[in-house]
Amino acid sequence: MADQDRDTGVRENTESAYIGQDIPNNPSDYREETAAEIAAPIPVARRREHDDIRGRAEGGTGTGYVALALSILSLFVLPILFGAAGIVLGFIARGRGATGLGAWAIGIGVVSIIIGIFILPFF
Repeated sequence: MADQDRDTGVRENTESAYIGQDIPNNPSDYREETAAEIAAPIPVARRREHDDIRGRAEGGTGTGYVALALSILSLFVLPILFGAAGIVLGFIARGRGATGLGAWAIGIGVVSIIIGIFILPFF
């Protein structure tokens, strides 16, 4: 009953000539609807997912070593061909989880191609 009287009082105040004077400005004077929000539960890392990542890294290690060998070989023989092959295999190795080996193969392959295109023609 008191809520209905308060709602009627607010309605009368808004319809009066002095609009805004008698309207309560304190939020506690109005009834507010609130909801309890809860956060989503934090997922726990499973051991199986960790082992899967480790398996991916082991699968890309062989490809990473081949890519690195091709990139190093490209410094001495056919820099465009072996350097490009080292770069492509480096990206494949990074995709399979061997990020370090793949990055080194890509970097050395790029350096080899740059040297082969711009510096070796002068010798």
